[in-house]
Amino acid sequence: MTSKILIALALAATQGAACADDNTERTWFTAAELGAITTTGNTSGTSVTGKIDARQELEDWSNQYIFSGFFKEDRTVDALGEKHRTRSAERFETSAKAAYHLEDNNKKLFVLGSHVKDQFGAYTRYSSLSVGHSARWFRSRDKTLDVELGPGYFIGRRATGETENGMTVRGAAAYRWQVSPNALFTQTLSMEKGTSNLHSQAETALSTKINGTMQMKAAFSARNDTNAPEDKKSTDTQTSLTLVYSF
Repeated sequence: MTSKILIALALAATQGAACADDNTERTWFTAAELGAITTTGNTSGTSVTGKIDARQELEDWSNQYIFSGFFKEDRTVDALGEKHRTRSAERFETSAKAAYHLEDNNKKLFVLGSHVKDQFGAYTRYSSLSVGHSARWFRSRDKTLDVELGPGYFIGRRATGETENGMTVRGAAAYRWQVSPNALFTQTLSMEKGTSNLHSQAETALSTKINGTMQMKAAFSARNDTNAPEDKKSTDTQTSLTLVYSF
C-alpha cells in the first residue's frame, strides 16, 4: 500500500510540474524544527522530536512534503547495578500532497498520501490515500481558515497484529492567526472515518520569531483512534518546545 501511495504522489507531482509554465518561478518554503530533552539523576532519559515541512508553489499547483519523528528512551539501573535502555516511544510519519488550483485561487483539488509507523501506538502502521476538494472558508487581514473534504482509502496494522483496510471519509481544517508581526497561532485538525474506526489528529501551536530565520514554537498535539485495542489508550498527546529554522 505504501508503494502505491508513493507512485500515485509521484505521478501527481510530475503532472503538476508539467502543467506549470516553464517560465514560472518555482518557490520553495521549508521549515525544519527540532526539540530535545535529556534528564539525569533519579530519572534518566532522552526524548527527541523533529519535523521538516517543505512547500512548493507553482503557477497551477501547490505541493507539500512533511516528515516528522519522535522517540523517547529511558535509562534505568536494576537492583544489581546494571544499566538498561528502554525505548518507550517511537513514531515516524511522512506525507505528501499535490493540490491543483481551480479558477478561484481559494479552491483546489488535491491528492494526499501519508504513512505512519508508531511502535507503541494503537496502530503500529497506518497508511492512507485520499483525494478531495479544499477551500478557504474565511480570510481577513490576520486570520485564515482552510477546509478540506474528500474520500479515501486506508490500510492499518493494529498493535494486536491484525490488519484492517477500507474506504474512509476525510475532513481537515487549518486555522492561522497572525497575532503580531512576530507571533503566529495555528490550529489544525484532521479526521478519517472508516467503517470501524475514527482516526484523528490535532495540533495547537504558537510560534514566535527570534530573528529573520529562527522561531521558537510551543505546541500541544493529540492523536486518537476510537477503536483501540484493550491494552492501549485511545489517545496519545505530546507537548513540545522546539526551535524552527525557515529557509
